[in-house]
Amino acid sequence: MPDPAEDHPSTPVASSSTPFLGPHVVGRRVVVRRRLRGETGPSGAEATTDLLGVCLAWDEDSLLLAPDGPRHGEAEPVRIAFADLVSGKPVPPRASALARVSARDAEQHCLTMFGHVETEAIGEWVLRHDPAPVGRPLKRATSVLAMGDPGVGTDEALRRVLAWYSARDRPALAQVEAGSEVEQALLDAGWSVVPGGDAEMRAGSLSQVRRGRRGRGGDRAVLSPSSLLEPAPGPGQVARAEAAVADAGGRLGECHAVLAADWLGMHGLRVRPEHRRQGLAGDLVDALLEWAAERGARFAWLHVETDNAAAQALYEGMGLEVHHGTRYLVPPGTPAP
Repeated sequence: MPDPAEDHPSTPVASSSTPFLGPHVVGRRVVVRRRLRGETGPSGAEATTDLLGVCLAWDEDSLLLAPDGPRHGEAEPVRIAFADLVSGKPVPPRASALARVSARDAEQHCLTMFGHVETEAIGEWVLRHDPAPVGRPLKRATSVLAMGDPGVGTDEALRRVLAWYSARDRPALAQVEAGSEVEQALLDAGWSVVPGGDAEMRAGSLSQVRRGRRGRGGDRAVLSPSSLLEPAPGPGQVARAEAAVADAGGRLGECHAVLAADWLGMHGLRVRPEHRRQGLAGDLVDALLEWAAERGARFAWLHVETDNAAAQALYEGMGLEVHHGTRYLVPPGTPAP
């Protein structure tokens, strides 16, 4: 088996007892056991402790470790002398905070986009109805979020869905996670997929997205005056922002955003066709990312249709990765919206 430090023959390995540690682990997640000088363990021997985190630096006689914490980067780095290392090895990367968020919980953030949506729960399902839509009703505001456990059988849950929307003179519509057991249950009950309704929720660490955008955009986007006056939202509160690019002939593009807790949701990104492929979309997003960062946001998210290849490429390049896919279904005999 090759020596892990062969690529760095002039840089020391900590010791023969830690052959899997060396300068090659800088930037990687590792677990190490170290001695606690002057302390005694339960057996009477010298005490040791384990640390798990990312190796930040490898020097002549020590390494610098950023311990894992509830939030990335919140724990102070720890310097560990090689003389105190007992053992150690690289381990798989920590699952991102976003990876630990379910599709249902992520989709719940959509409700912050709509100011007056009526909701009611069926177990973990959420009935949603916008009583006064502006323009064409949005599917996300006028559908049941059918993700998770409804707490009753599927037939009973669907009966309640149909009755609830009928009482509001609205056709029933269900939003499901693509490929989920709930989707299959609705298909088995005779519901059908709405053509052209598939979308991805893309999300990412706001700080990482901003770092990836550094030096790539301009300063052509301007925030609305009301956006600049919005304070950081408190618990249960929402802050809203709008960014626009304009010239003497009028508005060339715009994008809107909502910030609730530490999640920034962006929507309504539009650039006039004759001004596309000039970086304006990136400028609009950059302005909103900066606005949200100043108000404590940690995550950024948005929806994009799966048949919009240009938008998918834009967001992929920004570091907004697919969190999950969604689609809409309608009951038997109901035309697609």
